[in-house]
Amino acid sequence: MPHGFACRLEAMPVPFQYNIGTLDKERKNHGKARLSGANGVTFEPVELARSKVLQDHFRETYAKIFADPNTPRTVVIVPSITFDREVMARIAGVHHYEERLLCLLLLLRFPRTRVIYVTSTPIATPIIDYYLHLLPGIPAQHAKKRLVLLSCYDSSDAPLSAKILARPRLIERIKAAIPDPHAAHVTFFTVTPLEKKLALKLDLPIYGSDPEVSCWGSKSGSRKIFREAGIAMPAGFEDLKNADDIVDALVTLKERNPALRRAVVKLNDGFSGEGNAVFCFQGAPETGLREWVGEQLPHLGFQSAEMTFDAFMEKFELMGGIAEEFLEGKIKRSPSSQFRVDPMGTLETISTHDQVLGGANEQVFLGCKFPADESYRLDIQELGRRAGEVLASKGALGRFAIDFMSVKDDESAPWRHYAIEINLRKGGTTHPFLMLQYLTAGRYEHETGLFYSAAGKPCFYYASDNLHADHYRGLTPTDLIDIAATQGLHFDAAKQEGVVFHLVGALSEFGKLGVLAIGDTQEKAYQSYMRSVAILDEEGTRHDGE
Repeated sequence: MPHGFACRLEAMPVPFQYNIGTLDKERKNHGKARLSGANGVTFEPVELARSKVLQDHFRETYAKIFADPNTPRTVVIVPSITFDREVMARIAGVHHYEERLLCLLLLLRFPRTRVIYVTSTPIATPIIDYYLHLLPGIPAQHAKKRLVLLSCYDSSDAPLSAKILARPRLIERIKAAIPDPHAAHVTFFTVTPLEKKLALKLDLPIYGSDPEVSCWGSKSGSRKIFREAGIAMPAGFEDLKNADDIVDALVTLKERNPALRRAVVKLNDGFSGEGNAVFCFQGAPETGLREWVGEQLPHLGFQSAEMTFDAFMEKFELMGGIAEEFLEGKIKRSPSSQFRVDPMGTLETISTHDQVLGGANEQVFLGCKFPADESYRLDIQELGRRAGEVLASKGALGRFAIDFMSVKDDESAPWRHYAIEINLRKGGTTHPFLMLQYLTAGRYEHETGLFYSAAGKPCFYYASDNLHADHYRGLTPTDLIDIAATQGLHFDAAKQEGVVFHLVGALSEFGKLGVLAIGDTQEKAYQSYMRSVAILDEEGTRHDGE
């Protein structure tokens, strides 16, 4: 079993899973070092040197530019989701996830900020107008003059960054739209060597973690960070490479804990729970355990109904993974804590959430509630911060989240918190919190774990990325906006509460969208969400019958 730690920088030829490559030591010795990544992504010494210059300049100018909201700046948004394309293909309407970062259009509330938003295919005008009319205190027309929308006109399943790199003229159009490159940066949903290459082509710094530290966001890397931070996590093993490693890990877990009922096998770079599989020990013999586990391994319970054992193992051998105990408990929660490291290296606590999970074994992210439960939100915040400090020391930059599993045996028992994984990137809790922050101009109070609007009003929300129903199919963005207007499903700036929709582009084709419901109590937020669902169900059913 591999227990030693080394952040491996190996080229891993997973389709569209671009992990940072190996440093060619021989070339380094000759003064011609080149960093090589998967699928032909390479960095010459001059590129690596230029990347350092850009990031150093970003660090030097960050305080000046970001401290004053009236300072001119340009934010280039490339909502790339560069994960394994076969895993991503199992998420309905996944190409519309590029709309997740439309919340950043609310940066246009700063009157001298320019936003350039690049997507695979054009975003419908009604969706853009919907976001611009959410801007507090800024006329939509004023904001529209500072917004540049660009598209690859390419709906293929290639990563967005790859599409842009394949279009040199599009890159030139992006650069031409930046008034002052020295007051600009680019932000991505995920940052892999592919995104780093694009940032270099744009000659812009990245507000996000360099791919060299991306290993800490893998399932194996997460466990190493938790161990270094002294945070409890499920018993398990990391750096597994193949079926034999998985069998060894499962056998060892069972031998160490004979009462263990289930274990989880996870791909290092799984997304939204789609790379998780559950192994059941029911019927395990007292002797011949290894042979039995080997025979049962093909019967893993996958979170994705379309996943097969052969496909899973092919991914596992390419990207590696972990095996750990499945945490049991009569009462279980899935909280998370979010943080940000700014370019100056300062770690900031952003929020806590209770995740809403689904799937056969509740491993798939569906949505979230803010903030996390009062009984443990500060505990989760503190534990997450310990991991965040370790990540900051290793060079993490931008937003990231620490996911936990919290369990107890009965209502009177204390919570036991176990760190599960690190999302060293933007995630499912990023856009709802940014929307809350931008809509209310409020602040997060880390002493209490609560959020207050600029007027001092407490704010809570319930958000889902996966409100889905077949009878929503055929409802266009224009239909949704009409329903919202006539049924009062909107955000009321005066009351600082209401509903905001996202992933609207997925509605007509996939019957799927996201909803953020904000209220001054968690109960009001949830009631607002359920009212939205009831109205959409009614309208969708009526639409079906016409």
